Amino acid sequence: MAKNEYTASEIQVLEGLEPVRKRPGMYIGSTDSRGLHECLREIVDNSVDESFAGTATDVWVRITNDGGAIVRDNGRGIPVDIHKTGVSALELTMTKLHAGGKFGGGAYKISGGLHGVGASVVNALSSYFRVVVLRDNRAYFQEYSEGKPKDKVKEATQALLDDWFPTEWGIKIGENQTGTLTKFLIDKKIFHETTFDNNKVKNLLRDRAYLVAGLFFHFIDERDGDEANFYFEGGIKSLVSHSSRNKNPVTEAIYFKKESENITCEVAIQYTDTFTENVKGYVNGIYTTDGGTHVTGFRIALTKSIVDYGKKNGYLKDEKFQLTGEDLKEGLNAVIYVKMPSETLQFESQTKAKLNNPEVQGFVASSVKEGLDTYFEEHPQEIKKILEKVFLAAKARLAARAAKDAVLRKGALEGLGLPGKLSDCQSTNPEECELYIVEGDSAGGTAKNGRDRRYQAILPLFGKVLNTERARLDQIIKSDKFKHFIIALGTGIAEQFDIKKMRYGRIILMSDADVDGSHIRCLHLTFLYRHMPEIVKQGHVYIAMPPLYKVEKGKDVKYFYTEEEKEGYLKNVSGKVNVQRYKGLGEMNTQEIWNTTMNPQTRILKKITIADAEAADRMFTMLMGDDVSPRRQFIQTHAKTANLDI
Repeated sequence: MAKNEYTASEIQVLEGLEPVRKRPGMYIGSTDSRGLHECLREIVDNSVDESFAGTATDVWVRITNDGGAIVRDNGRGIPVDIHKTGVSALELTMTKLHAGGKFGGGAYKISGGLHGVGASVVNALSSYFRVVVLRDNRAYFQEYSEGKPKDKVKEATQALLDDWFPTEWGIKIGENQTGTLTKFLIDKKIFHETTFDNNKVKNLLRDRAYLVAGLFFHFIDERDGDEANFYFEGGIKSLVSHSSRNKNPVTEAIYFKKESENITCEVAIQYTDTFTENVKGYVNGIYTTDGGTHVTGFRIALTKSIVDYGKKNGYLKDEKFQLTGEDLKEGLNAVIYVKMPSETLQFESQTKAKLNNPEVQGFVASSVKEGLDTYFEEHPQEIKKILEKVFLAAKARLAARAAKDAVLRKGALEGLGLPGKLSDCQSTNPEECELYIVEGDSAGGTAKNGRDRRYQAILPLFGKVLNTERARLDQIIKSDKFKHFIIALGTGIAEQFDIKKMRYGRIILMSDADVDGSHIRCLHLTFLYRHMPEIVKQGHVYIAMPPLYKVEKGKDVKYFYTEEEKEGYLKNVSGKVNVQRYKGLGEMNTQEIWNTTMNPQTRILKKITIADAEAADRMFTMLMGDDVSPRRQFIQTHAKTANLDI
């Protein structure tokens, strides 16, 4: 467009909820599975806020057969009287951004919602949305499509309620029942993932139950009949103990609380015999996935309190031996929970992933310092266990640094830094480069000859690598296979890790489609997730999907990646058919491995993502850790449903 063609007519003004439908990512983060469950969280948190207001005692969540969700509470019920704007308060709340009862501090002193956009955003992104309000011995409802009301707010009959809601909920007009019931079907024109994961939903409700003592959550999934109920009196101390249950706790769960006029801070911590950290921050019942000022204040105080105690009691006599925040992270399991007036909350965005209130950092830091100092004086044996844990982490860090420096110095002298049997690509642009981690020399040779050498690099790693779930960094770096892996990536590791130095935009794990191949792939994923998690979190890790079958009928050749695909094809063909089951990558020739597994136009890749970091941490601990019992139980439970081919 020429400069003189840019006029007032080019300026667009989006009315009502149009901005949400145009830019949904601004309000819910994404339109994938994470965004889908964020929509459910927004509605659930509105019900939780009724508990904060002292009215709701129960929240019901139901995943329906049509793919939708119903959320019910027994709170006060959204007002339906006419607002000064001329429309019902219910319609105003559901169709206007920044409209709600959480701004003035009257209706809600503490709430997870802040922006007044939660319910209205979900409404805008739903193909169907219905709200039923129970109050004053009556039932009112309004229905919407894509955020627009289908009609005015009306009274609901008992027949409608019986048709809309399950009988066991016992919703009856005229029996002094109160509350809000919200049903929504997410819009498939906007979301490319519209199927609720009941495990994610249960995790959401479980977390809320830990945080809000006395609030009962009821869940049912109509699709498979799965039911769960959550109610906890122990609060975040129970949450920390639950998170540590399979990780060999080193200390007991430590809990303390401090209140001021405007802020309440609760903290629970426990050290476990692992090398990983699990710290979760909450504000008014909301899990802040990206932390914020409350988590920063906690980390500052934790480091200072432990170091001060160590110096005061003679554990840190060597001035050259310094504990770092990294040392204190190892094995740390903690929850920081802050409650404060909703009108003072400052979140980074509507998704509430990060708390920005600067005054919270100082309050949490002083609360944690005071609480830990008191606890350490009263429980010298527990702080001794913590110091032993962090000293071991510090010594391992120093040993790993020395070993790593030696490895990198050596690596720089070997073929201009190209490690082991790496066959590098010609391009140096990380955005287009791919590194295939291939199982074995035979498959590595085939992949090397079949690749597009302009942008595809091959690093064969023969045999099973070290299980890094229980290995320290110095052990990992001394391992030839991982040494080559680290040098090839170019990012460094541990405190010197820098993702900006990564030489390849895609790390593709390619192993045989058998039990050994699945195990090797799991070992590689364990290494990346535990020691280079940013590579996984930023979406650089993929799994190659080589075909399981090659089916030939005359000159017609087809490849199938699942048993079901192959069987479906064979049912519809007649005559002589030759079926070959690939047992390993080495059985393919160069053209086959290119056509099926490496050609961007025809291959299938699975991108590794982390939808739930705590669940991922728990899975790696169970599958790759020392404790056999939970792993055996998992295998016994899922053995019949496991499909190693897929």
